[in-house]
Amino acid sequence: MENVTIFTHPLIQHKISILRKKETGTNEFRSLIEEIAMLMGYEALRDLPLEDVEVETPIETCMTPFLAGKKLAVVPILRAGLGMVNGILALVPSAKVGHIGLYRDEVTHEPHEYYCKLPSPIDQRIIVVTDPMLATGGSAVEAVDFIKQHGGKSIKFMAIIAAPEGLKRLHEAHPDIQIYVGHVDRCLNENAYICPGLGDAGDRIFGTK
Repeated sequence: MENVTIFTHPLIQHKISILRKKETGTNEFRSLIEEIAMLMGYEALRDLPLEDVEVETPIETCMTPFLAGKKLAVVPILRAGLGMVNGILALVPSAKVGHIGLYRDEVTHEPHEYYCKLPSPIDQRIIVVTDPMLATGGSAVEAVDFIKQHGGKSIKFMAIIAAPEGLKRLHEAHPDIQIYVGHVDRCLNENAYICPGLGDAGDRIFGTK
């Protein structure tokens, strides 16, 4: 699929494997989510625009590249997407952070919005949407819909684990965005959980059940 990057880096694969283990505790799980987001972000942000700025070194004055344009926007899908934010902020500390809150209908598994706050002007920023799990794709499609409705144009979506069904749905709904995935799993089960997956990412990041 065009505009879809599936990571094969050994460090990313190794860290995802530790995430999957049911005995991995909250603290380690949270740290791993951040580390994987940072490794993925390093690659996902390789096309950030640059501009030359004059600086003075201890030796002489020179023109040297800095990030150009409005600051990057990181937009986690609440709540599990929050776990990936610090990994990206470690790479780009000046980034702005927005939030999109969605909850999933227990019967239809479809998402509903309850909160949306985006950095302004959103249309002039590169936007990275984060959610560790891309399951049915419903929340991801809805989140990107909201961002586009608010004027967002340059959008990247980052998920650590995706189901084939969700990846296909997101790509078909928004073929213009760049999608980055740490691993594509086998399928969704009847409860719309990714198999083999890692359980509920939000519960495991925040220690809730």
